[in-house]
Parts: sequence; structure tokens; C-alpha cells
Amino acid sequence: MSEAALPNPARIVIRRRVGWGDTDASGHYQFNTVFRWLLEAEGELHIRLGIADRTQGSSPRLHVEADYVDRLWFADEIDFELKVERIGRSSLGYAFEVRKAGAVAARGAMAVAYLPRTAERPEPWPEDLRRAFAEGGQVE
Repeated sequence: MSEAALPNPARIVIRRRVGWGDTDASGHYQFNTVFRWLLEAEGELHIRLGIADRTQGSSPRLHVEADYVDRLWFADEIDFELKVERIGRSSLGYAFEVRKAGAVAARGAMAVAYLPRTAERPEPWPEDLRRAFAEGGQVE
């Protein structure tokens, strides 16, 4: 499967409420809150795809970035969407958005590598994992 062929990329939307501990003295969410939601969404996506037993501890981060478009406040309800954007030989690219009432509050991207626990260097994604990421579609 080539990097360009993503027929129905895996994606998930998780709904959260901005918690008291997600905010700082300014009253709106802290920058690192988005990264916690990103990790939650990634873990839940892998669980629902049935691959977490093989990917947890085997997919270190290569790059993470976020753009903060609007503030979120304590008790705001948000939707966090994570989707697979590309699959390389041994890397995977995600895109994410944080939305409140449909309006984007933050967006970003994350790249991970496939590095099995017993390996010294990144390895090519096994075909069944590539297929899960490329064809997993919207998971509930």
C-alpha cells in the first residue's frame, strides 16, 4: 500500500469537557491540555482498531505541533478529532482538531515511528497495521 493510498483513513472523535485542571490563571485552557487530549484520542483509536497491544510502547513521537486558534474555558464541551493523514514506510502522520460547537479552537499534527520494543531502529509498519490505519475509517 503506497503512502498516497488511504482509502478510508482511521479517525476518531472524542468528546470532553474542559476541566478545572485544564485551565490556568488566565481562566482558559493550558497549551499542554491539547497534547493530553491528543494522547487520549490516539490510545482510544488504537484500542478501537484492535491494535493497541502491538502499538503501545512501539510508536514513539517524532514531531508534534499545534496552532491555538481560540480560547476554551472551564466547562466548555469540545470535540477532539484525530485522523490518520499519511502512512510512510516506518512513520505515521496524524492530524487533529479541537472544536467547540463546530468552531476550531486548535489544530495540529503528530508524527510517530514504528519501533517495536525489541528493535534498535524503526521498522516498516506490518501490513495489517498499515491496513488498520489506512482503512479503519471512523471508529465509534
